[in-house]
Amino acid sequence: MNTFCILSYAQHDHVNQNYVSKVWVADNGDGTYKNPVLNADYSDPDVIRVDNDFYLVSSSFEDIPGLPILHSKDLVNWTIIGHALMRQPPFGHFDIPRHGDGVWAPSISYHNGEFYIYYPDPDYGIYVVKSKKAGGPWSEPVLVQGGKGLIDPCPLWDDDGQLYLVNAFAGSRAGIKSVIVIKKLNKEGTKVIDEGKLVYDGHEKDPTIEGPKIYKRNSFYYIFAPAGGVSTGWQLVLRSKNIYGPYERKVVMDQGTTKINGPHQGAWVTTQTGEDWFLHFQDKGVYGRVVRLEPLKWMNNWPVIGIDKNGDGTGEPVSIYRKPNVGKKFAITTPVESDEFNSNALGLQWQWMANPQPYWYFMDPAKGKLRLFSAKEPDNAHNLWEVPNVLLQKFPADEFMITTKLSFYPNQKLENEETGLAIMGLRYATLKLVSKHDGLYLVYAVCDNAEKGEAEKSEVIKKVEDGTIYLTAKISKGGICNFSYSLDGSNFVKAGDEFRAQEGRWIGAKAGIFCTRNSQTNDSGYADFDWFRIEK
Repeated sequence: MNTFCILSYAQHDHVNQNYVSKVWVADNGDGTYKNPVLNADYSDPDVIRVDNDFYLVSSSFEDIPGLPILHSKDLVNWTIIGHALMRQPPFGHFDIPRHGDGVWAPSISYHNGEFYIYYPDPDYGIYVVKSKKAGGPWSEPVLVQGGKGLIDPCPLWDDDGQLYLVNAFAGSRAGIKSVIVIKKLNKEGTKVIDEGKLVYDGHEKDPTIEGPKIYKRNSFYYIFAPAGGVSTGWQLVLRSKNIYGPYERKVVMDQGTTKINGPHQGAWVTTQTGEDWFLHFQDKGVYGRVVRLEPLKWMNNWPVIGIDKNGDGTGEPVSIYRKPNVGKKFAITTPVESDEFNSNALGLQWQWMANPQPYWYFMDPAKGKLRLFSAKEPDNAHNLWEVPNVLLQKFPADEFMITTKLSFYPNQKLENEETGLAIMGLRYATLKLVSKHDGLYLVYAVCDNAEKGEAEKSEVIKKVEDGTIYLTAKISKGGICNFSYSLDGSNFVKAGDEFRAQEGRWIGAKAGIFCTRNSQTNDSGYADFDWFRIEK
């Protein structure tokens, strides 16, 4: 593990602890907050409190660095402090994009002074990583249980010291779903030591039950689990006095009278003042799965999540609510989005579409630039969807504007080196400079059905004399994107038709930059990016 790399990420983030987004702030500044508290694709969130600090981890699928770690003091204001997975195993396998594979729903816990993250890879099994500090460095992944379709693991250290692990199953790999299993782990938490026991069958009442989180309270074992599907389901809670059941069931949150579809899959957390809260996702299609914060109260040893308007113990999500009482007030902060490239490390918001190579980029803080080298595309790549060295970040709001300034220095011996701005998903669009023997051309390209290997449809906007250009993408509600360019940074001209972004595979659409070539040579051209800004 490259410890320096991990530490440099964390040091870089320290500079941005007081970053406030220009496009989405959950803290209303008056003692209340609005949902979502994270209006970005931090899907499958799990949250814990350690002393006065809250930590959140989410799934990351194929994107690297993976397993993003966010920190908060009040459950409303969040910052990114690191990643637990700097490269994804098996390393050769994830050196090329594996969209929708990789890290599915993880869990984070803290035991005897150490953080644990259990995460599933649906094709390989359940892994664990550990660290003394949430910001890293984290240990290399250890395979806890190999197998197909093992997903959504969560541990429980019981009162007698026995360590258990609960998990669900992905039908696409395991050939069965809608069931929950509990198994024993060794005391180190690194190996399953029994065959496990199926403790809940959701086929009749709770199809696609998954994402279990296991807790113990008042001698009851509780399994919080979503059911009914990602975009349409409900939050279920199971309880039993015996860890192996039988379990009673209760729906504790659903959409109710709100417009919040499928409110479920998240984590129960208690503040240091004794308040209970629940963070969960809502699937917003092209925007991914955003994170919402709900009040939680206990009635007759059942949790009620959100506001119970009917008095039946089933709550519904809140839109605006008072902030959690954590004993004091904290400054408004949000995850970093814009990057001036003035550091010696990439901002923590950035992820590649596969395990990165060190020669893909160079940080030049003296010049305040990020240099992307035109790494060669894989031989069998049909479009940018299949190229690993695409640098992306999550959509941060329903509406926002991206602007980036770049200077392109292609290899004069080559043609078809490309660099520019991308909106990535199952269909994608780019506004890019393309090198030809007779100069540089500004090209707008759209790729439909990228996952199926379709070729881009390109439109030459104009020939440019200079390799320095400003590119923008304005994203409106529904993921509607309009691209434009400027040669002087002041006068912008529309480029290409309106584009409707589409989500990726299990993730929302993403925005970012790239520099590629399609032929082999003894040296690379490059593009220098001056900054990447997200504004209204």
